[in-house]
Amino acid sequence: QVQLVESGGGLVQPGGSLRLSCAASGSLFVFNVMGWYRQAPEKERELVAIITKGGSTNYADSVKGRLTISRDSAKNTIYLQMNSLKPEDTAVYYCNARGSRSSENYWGKGTLVTVSS
Repeated sequence: QVQLVESGGGLVQPGGSLRLSCAASGSLFVFNVMGWYRQAPEKERELVAIITKGGSTNYADSVKGRLTISRDSAKNTIYLQMNSLKPEDTAVYYCNARGSRSSENYWGKGTLVTVSS
């Protein structure tokens, strides 16, 4: 069973930075796509950023230029570098990994990011 464990969340002031990590229980190369999603209070979960097996990335318009997704295959870990954070970035951030089959869709338990002064 695949396990994804997020870390790095916390409280940060507007304009500050955080780096989220997502450690997978196995090799990243079994996944076609990995990514970060977020869910703010009383809102639906939304895509933040994804990275494909080939290394292509895609971002939500609201985070372009501020958040960067990356991976370290040797550590079976993906990251989300978050800069110039805004209060509207406050949410629980979830790591996601998808394989070739529809049943291969895995989620971490999430890490809370709070942007507030």
